[in-house]
Amino acid sequence: RSVYDDQPNAHQRFMEKLDACIRNHDREIEKMCNFHHQGFVDAITELLKVRADAEKLKVIAQTEEIIRCRVQQRNITTVVEKLQLCLPVLEMYSKLKEQMNVKRYYSALKTMEQLENLYLPRVSQYRFCQIMIENLPKLREEIKEISMSDLKDFLESIRKHSDRIGETAMKQAQQQKTFSTTLQKQNNLNYGRNMHLGRSRILESKNEITLKRTFEDDDEHEEEVLTAQDLVDFSPVYRCLHIYSVLGDGEIFENYYRKQRRKQARLVLQPQSSMHETVEGYRRYFSQIVGFFVVEDHILHVTQGLVTRTYTDELWNMALSKIIAVLRTHSSYCSDPDLVLELKNLIVVFADTLQGYGFPVNRLFDLLFEIRDQYNETLLKKWSGLFRDIFEADNYSPIPIANEEEYKIVISKFPFQDPELDKQSFPKKLPMSQSVPQIYIQVKEFIYASLKFSESLHRSSTEIDDMLRKSTNLLLTRTLSSCLQNLIKKPHIGLTELVQIIINTTHLEQACKYLEDFISNITNISQVSVHTARLYGLSTFKDARHAAEGEIYTKLNQKIDEFIQIADYDWTMSESDGRASGYLMDLINFLRSTFQVFTHLPGKVAQTACMSACQHLSTSLMQMLLDSELKQISMGAIQQFNLDVIQCELFASSEPVPGFQGDTLQLAFIDLRQLLDLFMVWDWSTYLADYGQATSKYLRVNPGTALTLLEKMKDSSKKNNIFAQFRKNDRDKQKLIETVVKQLRSLVNGMSQHT
Repeated sequence: RSVYDDQPNAHQRFMEKLDACIRNHDREIEKMCNFHHQGFVDAITELLKVRADAEKLKVIAQTEEIIRCRVQQRNITTVVEKLQLCLPVLEMYSKLKEQMNVKRYYSALKTMEQLENLYLPRVSQYRFCQIMIENLPKLREEIKEISMSDLKDFLESIRKHSDRIGETAMKQAQQQKTFSTTLQKQNNLNYGRNMHLGRSRILESKNEITLKRTFEDDDEHEEEVLTAQDLVDFSPVYRCLHIYSVLGDGEIFENYYRKQRRKQARLVLQPQSSMHETVEGYRRYFSQIVGFFVVEDHILHVTQGLVTRTYTDELWNMALSKIIAVLRTHSSYCSDPDLVLELKNLIVVFADTLQGYGFPVNRLFDLLFEIRDQYNETLLKKWSGLFRDIFEADNYSPIPIANEEEYKIVISKFPFQDPELDKQSFPKKLPMSQSVPQIYIQVKEFIYASLKFSESLHRSSTEIDDMLRKSTNLLLTRTLSSCLQNLIKKPHIGLTELVQIIINTTHLEQACKYLEDFISNITNISQVSVHTARLYGLSTFKDARHAAEGEIYTKLNQKIDEFIQIADYDWTMSESDGRASGYLMDLINFLRSTFQVFTHLPGKVAQTACMSACQHLSTSLMQMLLDSELKQISMGAIQQFNLDVIQCELFASSEPVPGFQGDTLQLAFIDLRQLLDLFMVWDWSTYLADYGQATSKYLRVNPGTALTLLEKMKDSSKKNNIFAQFRKNDRDKQKLIETVVKQLRSLVNGMSQHT
């Protein structure tokens, strides 16, 4: 830049100086070449001499290269051979990792076995192989832990789905039973074949739980079959079993599985406290148990040695004892017969289901007999209420029949036969009240209800017949009898009602033979069979009738006492009114109307009631005379009392109830009559003279009774001077009275000493 930027001639001067410099360098080069020329010549000479040796060296170099290549080739071959040994190990290890990733643990264990036994020993000297060998136990432990986790998940899954599995199995068993029953009904000739089909179907479904769901779509029905595998995935337990078997810990796995299942069994067998309140509680309880044992049966048949028949039998026996204890306890809380019946049906399905899987269930059917007794007890309580309601609603009047249709309706409900009544024209009345056909219908309903429990118990017709008769006997002898006895004792039941009750029990007693026929028709067991029990309705209704009769006598006497209590005698009257007392006439009118009602009673009952009433009336009148609170009696009162007794005798002689012979009924008042005659006639000499003789006119007059009454009259004479006329006209009579009193006292004392 300085050359071009300076003055114009500077470039030329620069070129001149540059040429001068070049010429100087050329001269220096020439000098140097001249100086080294000889050395160059010597070097060329030496090179010419080395040419021959170089040829030799070239041959030697080529030989060494060949040797080196040979060595290298050999090394490569060795490496290839070693790599060929290592590659399968790496491939298997890679395969192992892949199997672990996709959770194919059983295959992974098999791969580990191949690695350890076949591949790794060949290349064990390499470091990476040692690392693999160290990792394999860790992988095994990891597989073991994962398998155990899967097993726990499986156990939780079957615990969760046990109720659904059991419900499915029970439905299938019930459908199978219904199917078999239908086949039997359709063709009895093929009974044996149908039973074979039924058993074969149960065996076919033994390892497969099926649930048929019907889906309706455009009037087309499709059936979907669900298996146990659809409800629970059993693959974990298969994998775990295989894995632990490969690991050599099969026994540990079996013990763990059985221990956990025993714990689950205890949980399944533990019922809810409110299970007895609804049938759903029992259904859930049974479903869980069935599901548990269906799973165990499935495991038994699809695995080798995980569970054994001995183990399942032991587990079932333990469970069966617990189930029976639970059912026995909870069923005792049931007071509803419908709930007990549903429980029975559930137990039957439960037993049939498990029996289909080979579990013994005889003890369950034995339990059903205990529950049957309780079912009968609940039925008896229920029917006791029904009987009470019927008795409460009854009007205790004969059933009025207006026409033929009404008559047929009643006859269709109750087996009544009376040729004499059939001859009568309508309207007419049946002798029993409306409660009789209602009671008869309810007894038949009870038999039906009792029969429901006997169904599906795998019992013979003879046993069912015996059960029905026993339960019916309990209904008649305990429940109905108790209701009748309580009814008879109720205070609002009067004489008319009691009479109707006696008539009702008579007709119910006659209907017992029709109930026996009814049971025989149900069970197809002839009554002439030696094993056939008889109904005890005869004794039941007889006892009730006797109780009603006794209550009639009691109430009749109570009514007589009520009339006696309103008696109002003036025991100091000087002379009688000339007519019987009003209370007594009312009493006699009451007795007449009452005994007219008794015309429907059996003759002996009416006669006994009439005799009892007359005897009680006579006794009450006698007690009235001899009452210790009554201190004095006038002759006028005796005369008035005599008029009342005469009315009683007239009533007795009027034959208020037919069937008495002669003056049998009048004899009820004989004690009063002889006593009053003695005082009215004042025939003491005859009485004292004939005393103790069988032909005595006053044989029924007790000396003590005569003395008591005479002393009352004596006390009265002191105040009212009733014997003043006797003293004026005949003073000896007063002495006679005193003499009679003394003699009566001596007789009484003599009787006391003799006694």
